Amino acid sequence: MALTPEKAAQIDGFTDRYRNARADVIRQMETSVFGCDYGATSWTTREEADRIIDMLTLGPNKRLLEIGSGSGWPGLYLAKASGCEVVQIDLPFDGLKVAAERAREDDMADRWDGAVADGAAVPFKNDAFESVFHSDVLCCLELKLEALSECRRVLRDDGTLVFSVLLISPNLSSDAHQHAITCGPPYIDAPADYPTLLAQAGWRQTDHADLTEKFYNSVCDLFKQEENNADELIDLFGEKSYAERLTSRRKRIEGLEAGLIKRELFRAVASS
Repeated sequence: MALTPEKAAQIDGFTDRYRNARADVIRQMETSVFGCDYGATSWTTREEADRIIDMLTLGPNKRLLEIGSGSGWPGLYLAKASGCEVVQIDLPFDGLKVAAERAREDDMADRWDGAVADGAAVPFKNDAFESVFHSDVLCCLELKLEALSECRRVLRDDGTLVFSVLLISPNLSSDAHQHAITCGPPYIDAPADYPTLLAQAGWRQTDHADLTEKFYNSVCDLFKQEENNADELIDLFGEKSYAERLTSRRKRIEGLEAGLIKRELFRAVASS
């Protein structure tokens, strides 16, 4: 699949983050905000991850696919805590490399596998998994319906999909909608609401939760951590990348405080 310049730049940005995922300052901030230390690039907290284990009914002899897995969080944790197998896919190789190292450290290399792949073109056969999960990935993908359709294709008929996503609040004016786009990740604007996209891709929504308040608290907490650790982060990322990081964080907080963006969690099963 050919990459647009925008997508290539996005992948390069994530690659830089994954290469620094195991730095002490990153792991300390992550532990403080999310309760984990995997080099997370999503907003899933440990409390939320424990909830997801139940939503997916994970356990031994089940196979989980995590799309857009980054450096391993939370898929590795879900597998370690539940005893399931996990396959993780993402485009930057560096994130999968970190995840593989963490799987070995956690003595679960025999229950982990990974592949460089796009969420809209999953490289597995039909009905290969009992569970599929992605955390704040669709808001970073342009081909949202295609990704949801791929999730359906590789999931067994009796399987479960769970995902979190950042989205634009409904019923905004045209100007407010455009402002919301600037406050979110690159592809936060969706062609339809997520219940509609799920139905179009062959899913039946069974559960939904609004995580916006907890998301707002996490963004604010992480922003404070990044300000407090400025010197170490500048050494790690450079002044320009650090400044861009804070600017992005401020925009996200602005969008949340204005009610322009939200974070929600969905659970779905096959519609037929």
